[in-house]
Amino acid sequence: MDRMVVESSNLKSVGYDPDTETLEIEFRNGSVYRYAGVPQAIYDGLMEARSKGSYHYQHIRNAYSYKCVK
Repeated sequence: MDRMVVESSNLKSVGYDPDTETLEIEFRNGSVYRYAGVPQAIYDGLMEARSKGSYHYQHIRNAYSYKCVK
């Protein structure tokens, strides 16, 4: 999945596949997490958020199933 570099102290890059509703986040520590069943609106909210790390923590981290892929 292609990811875009984002401005964040915690997140490094973000990718999204709208067909499968899969969100992929690479963190500054090098880990990569893939979240399942994430609606387009949540991805859009993340990309528009002033603080992407806070948005991730409040709206994604515990709301969607995920797996660490790296």
